[in-house]
This record gives sequence, C-alpha cells and structure tokens, in this order.
Amino acid sequence: MPPAEDPKPHYEVEFKAFHATRPGFRINELRLSPTQTVPWHYHNQIQDTFYVLEGRLRVFLKGPDEVVELGPCEVLLIAPRRPHLVTNAGPGSATFLNLQGIGDFDFIPLGDADQPHP
Repeated sequence: MPPAEDPKPHYEVEFKAFHATRPGFRINELRLSPTQTVPWHYHNQIQDTFYVLEGRLRVFLKGPDEVVELGPCEVLLIAPRRPHLVTNAGPGSATFLNLQGIGDFDFIPLGDADQPHP
C-alpha cells in the first residue's frame, strides 16, 4: 500500500511520505535538500521524534534556546509546545523519520517577528 499524502503541506521538501497514520499517532519520512527548512513551529499536544536515516540535520529549539546536530541513527525528542526549526546540516540531502504522537496533530507556525533565522 503506498504511503498517504499530507493533506495540508506547510513547507516544501524533496520527499514526504506517511508510513503509518492512526488516531493520535503518525510516522512520516521526509527528505530535505541542502537549502530546505521546516520553518519555526510547535505542536500543542504531540511530541516530535526525529530519527536520521541519511545525511545531517540541524534542529534549532527555543525554551531554552538550543541547537542540536544529528547524523545517521541519531534521535531527538521534542516535547509538545517547544518551538523548533529543522534544517539540513550537510552538503547533500538529509532523510529522516518523524514520529508524531500521542495526541491530535497540529502545526502552529511562529510569526515572522518570532522567527530567528539560523
């Protein structure tokens, strides 16, 4: 069965697929080019878990301010309501799994004034 499509894309990526979707939980696979970014946002209920398959990710976090770099097989958990921005930290594409749950999915973008750029 092919992966489900994201009904409301919030940003552009090279590739995005849903591998599992059920009430309160989903697993996405994303691939970012070296110039693509998942913009500043947060989720009210769900925890984001990033697991890098290939390449390198750089994740910027607020509350407290922090920058985390991840390579293959490395994992980062982000608590609900913690703002974050995801960028590619390498010269080639970066592929990662994003586990989201448990709770209702939302994507709350931060206003331009609240969006420091890396």
